[in-house]
Amino acid sequence: MIPFFDHPLLLVAVPVIVIAVTALLVVSYRRRAARLARLGTAPVVQRLVPALSTSPPWWRALLLGAAAAAAGIALAGPRWGTETTIVRSSGADVVLALDASLSMLATDERPNRLERMKLEARRFLAAAEGDRVGLIAFAGRSYILTPLTVDRGALELFLDNLDPSVVGQAGSSLARTIRQGTDLLLSTNTAADRALVIMTDGESFDDEEEALAAARRANEAGVTLVVVGFGTPDGSTIPVRTLQATSLKRDENGDIVITRYNPELLRSIASASDGAFIDAAATDKATRIRRALATLRREQRQAASGRERRPQFQLFLIPAVLLAMLDTLLAERRGRRKPAPAAAATAASILLMMSLAAPASAHADDGRDGDRLFREGRFREAAAAYERAIAAGDTSARMAYNYGTALIAADRADDAIGALERAASARDLEIRYRALFNLGLIYLNRGRRLQDEAADQALSAASDAYKRALRLRPSELDAKWNYELALREQDRRGGGGGGGGGGGG
Repeated sequence: MIPFFDHPLLLVAVPVIVIAVTALLVVSYRRRAARLARLGTAPVVQRLVPALSTSPPWWRALLLGAAAAAAGIALAGPRWGTETTIVRSSGADVVLALDASLSMLATDERPNRLERMKLEARRFLAAAEGDRVGLIAFAGRSYILTPLTVDRGALELFLDNLDPSVVGQAGSSLARTIRQGTDLLLSTNTAADRALVIMTDGESFDDEEEALAAARRANEAGVTLVVVGFGTPDGSTIPVRTLQATSLKRDENGDIVITRYNPELLRSIASASDGAFIDAAATDKATRIRRALATLRREQRQAASGRERRPQFQLFLIPAVLLAMLDTLLAERRGRRKPAPAAAATAASILLMMSLAAPASAHADDGRDGDRLFREGRFREAAAAYERAIAAGDTSARMAYNYGTALIAADRADDAIGALERAASARDLEIRYRALFNLGLIYLNRGRRLQDEAADQALSAASDAYKRALRLRPSELDAKWNYELALREQDRRGGGGGGGGGGGG
């Protein structure tokens, strides 16, 4: 079965979305690879963060690309198969009796009485949701156009084609119309109230008493009668159109016929049935009709309003969600770290430390040599180069920070404390924060490694360093994590959780 889409143009965007997702993953991978390359050689990175994946994200691209494609197709609104739409509503039973005599072609209402009547009938139908409506056309005789139905399409079709040729017999027979409308309403069993709405100009050739008797009968049968007038008391001529030309209607003596609105008859019919009369001069007749019928008792019903294609977006949306969830689960599994001694709980912090520790260019030649050696992962040689630069007179806080960081990377953390403490008093807040972070890391690892009072002193120094670092950058998550870790270690060992008192920032 050929599928149908609510928004077929969105299908064009599906390949674009897939390409965009793949491109974003590739760009993200390359940027991370570039950052990792600045940390050192691949063996060093794997040693620091064993669980870090450095392989190209082709599987992620496949999963997320498929998820994006499925979501795009779901957004386009695929449909196939058919289902019957059931409409549940409540409403009354109403018959519209519409005057289709030649007098309704008079132009005292624009464009003529017939078109104005059809306009009000359409507006009434649009507001009569849930009502069963039947149509009667009348002139010299009356005809049932539709039985009581909720099919608005059929009602609109008959309204569109309503003209004097539908009835064919001249004149207006109100008595016969009222009787036929009443019988049509009484022909079906229903718990709802019934109403007959007559739209006419009131120009009738019936005996008035006969029309009034039909109105009284309708009232006795429980049918509410609403009579709606069209036209003007001054009246108008009746244009008659033929294939050759348009002329005015004349009587048997050759005189031009003037048709006039007759409100007295219509008012009498409404009064005889205890119904409502809406004068031709009234505006918004459809709303007035609804108001007159507002007290009718309505019946709960359900009806099939047609068949339409069944929406199938869920067949694509569910796989899209599942693929996205699978990618998340795999990402968590890839990111799960294996336990390692002491440094396991601070792996993320070590990675941050190393990324922050990528040295900036120093002023002395040995400083530049140290930068190069550090980038190559030759940390011991880098530390020696920084030490020579300091001995040559470069006593800047940046050089002290680079020297201390290189010592940490070379597994000489204890020797790095002095250099990092000098850097921690720098005017440059960036260098000061980095130095405090790395100092805290040294003391934290020392406290986890030692026992008793020595461990308490180291953990207190770690919490103090992180507290000072957080004063510089309160929102840094890694510093917050290590600070909390130091406090928990102190609590676990019974040494208190206050840190080292918080030295100056």
